[in-house]
Amino acid sequence: MLDDPKKEADRTPAGNGLTEPERQRMQEMIRRLNEASEAYYGGRDEIMSNFEWDALFDELTRLEEATGIVLPDSPTQKVNAAAEDNIAGEKEAHEFPALSLAKTKKVEELQEWAGERPVWLSWKLDGLTLVLTYDGGRLTKILTRGNGSVGTNITFMKEAIKGFPQEVGDHGHLVVRGEATISYPDFEKLNATISDPAERFANPRNLASGTLALDAKRLEEVRQRNVTFNAFTLVHTDEEIGSWGGRMEYLDRLGFTTVDRELTDAEKLPETVAEWTRRVESGEMQIPVDGLVICYDDTEYAATGSVTGHHATRAGLAFKWQDEVAKTTLREVEWSCGATVITPIAIFDPVQLEGTTVSRASLVNISEMDRLGIGENGKTEIEVIKSNKIIPKVIGVTSVIGRYTIPERCPACESPVSVATSPSGAQTLKCDNPECPAKNLKKYERFVSKSGVDVDGLSIERMRDFVGLGFIHSFADVYRLSRHADEIRELEGYGQKSCDNLLAAIEKSRTGTDAVHFLNALSIPQIGLDAAKKLVDAFGWPGFVKALEEVRDFAEVNGLGPERSACVRNWYTDEKNRSVFYDLLEIMSIPSAEPVTEVKGSCAGLTFVITGDVHSFKNRDEFKAYVEANGGKVTGSVSKKTSYLVNNDVASTSSKNMKARELGIPILSEDDFIAQFGR
Repeated sequence: MLDDPKKEADRTPAGNGLTEPERQRMQEMIRRLNEASEAYYGGRDEIMSNFEWDALFDELTRLEEATGIVLPDSPTQKVNAAAEDNIAGEKEAHEFPALSLAKTKKVEELQEWAGERPVWLSWKLDGLTLVLTYDGGRLTKILTRGNGSVGTNITFMKEAIKGFPQEVGDHGHLVVRGEATISYPDFEKLNATISDPAERFANPRNLASGTLALDAKRLEEVRQRNVTFNAFTLVHTDEEIGSWGGRMEYLDRLGFTTVDRELTDAEKLPETVAEWTRRVESGEMQIPVDGLVICYDDTEYAATGSVTGHHATRAGLAFKWQDEVAKTTLREVEWSCGATVITPIAIFDPVQLEGTTVSRASLVNISEMDRLGIGENGKTEIEVIKSNKIIPKVIGVTSVIGRYTIPERCPACESPVSVATSPSGAQTLKCDNPECPAKNLKKYERFVSKSGVDVDGLSIERMRDFVGLGFIHSFADVYRLSRHADEIRELEGYGQKSCDNLLAAIEKSRTGTDAVHFLNALSIPQIGLDAAKKLVDAFGWPGFVKALEEVRDFAEVNGLGPERSACVRNWYTDEKNRSVFYDLLEIMSIPSAEPVTEVKGSCAGLTFVITGDVHSFKNRDEFKAYVEANGGKVTGSVSKKTSYLVNNDVASTSSKNMKARELGIPILSEDDFIAQFGR
């Protein structure tokens, strides 16, 4: 009997050593992996979890190894430069190629790689890699990683990025590689100033990418976002330092912010990895990480490795956490209305993942539900993980009956809904009511937060309940919740005491909120606590209210600038915002505040530029904080407005020193500063 013709065709090579099914499968994997990478690095919603990406990447790698065939655009053969697609500037070749590291999810493979040699364990930070070059003690170049061979020159940002000195004590040729990151607190702080949730950044990595894409006219904005360079290796120095740990200590002495690290060996690696993993699971980390890295302490031995694809075999080995998978039953799809879309939330039987109980996870949108194959409530068996040990995510369906149901009405306001298709083809559900209160939920969260009017006990979950029940349609309705006291007492988790405590907290905030926190609570675009304080200090209260009514220009307020000034005016000139503003002023009692006309302190009224290494202060940030606490101002460049340049190398011929001499500006050493202005 002849074989099945179709099966026979499947075994026939597709002209290049691949069977047709193998070629199609490889093409599909490459397409999905590259699309996911572009979304991951490009600031869009992530369309694939790390777990799914790694599994697909590993399958592609195995198929390439088995067949010996690598198709064009395979992600296994390139350093992902998608994160930098939006960074404009001159392209330059790297002096030392910035190769990627091979990865594993098995501690045993870390141990095998370490062998009998001491290794250093450090974080695999989740930001953008930068390469810094110094010559003659001065910073001469900053390149992005790019594709590993060619990067983008962003040297113009050198005084807007933190974590590295402008000048160093090493007067030879120095090349340092590190990761530019933005901390979770700074990420959340900036996102809180963006009124439209659709415009907010997806995560700190996307914010770092977007920040490094800003042009030279927006350096102050870069500076305010606190982008920090974390050095993770000394690529080259003319000094003879054969230990990786010694080279990192050298960078510490030169004034760099360096990555955390711990010396260990193969025997201790399981214990060390477990402890560092605990630090991630506990929420201790303030900057984003997506794994660990080990490298040999012996840099000469490390340099003897070969290069395979884009990996240097002995340069280091990255470790990514193996996500724990749990199977459970989907009980309900809850549709949550946000600012721009109605998001489906999977509610499932509780499972234990990474040491915590998980019972809900976002299903992202309609397209993702279709891709997963979500069925009827109670009849769908699903697989769940905690991506990067943090975010619950449904990754698959193992058993399904029927299909989910899309609601016809918005869960928050009962208005009609519609399905919208994005340019990328993703289908989402949207509320057709532009005034839907749920679209402002994040604003309400900010309004009642500690940085706002501080209503103790009114969480975002409770706020969502109150909005969904129709209790709240504006900020002022928070102070009218007493009208719904009887209904609140009947809600799950509430009772007489909880309701009384909530109403007492609301009353306390009504009379106990100062002008600065009140302004921050209003979600005026780009106006956070710092900008609010500047406005109140400049005009006082109610002087600021009068300035609003006169449509004053706030650009001259110290540190505010024309962009944020326009945000304040545009916000106030909107009739709806004005109505909310005066409604609140009728209900609340904001204490009067006088303008701050005299700044006291030893540095009052003076402008300083601080450059080079410091020794008495811990770092230049601490030095800057001291100046500002004593009424002074610190800027990054020397100008006619500069009062003093502080540089411990007073006699140097650096550009700042030369500019100061040209303008007749005094140059002080750190000791001179302390003698004159204190410490």
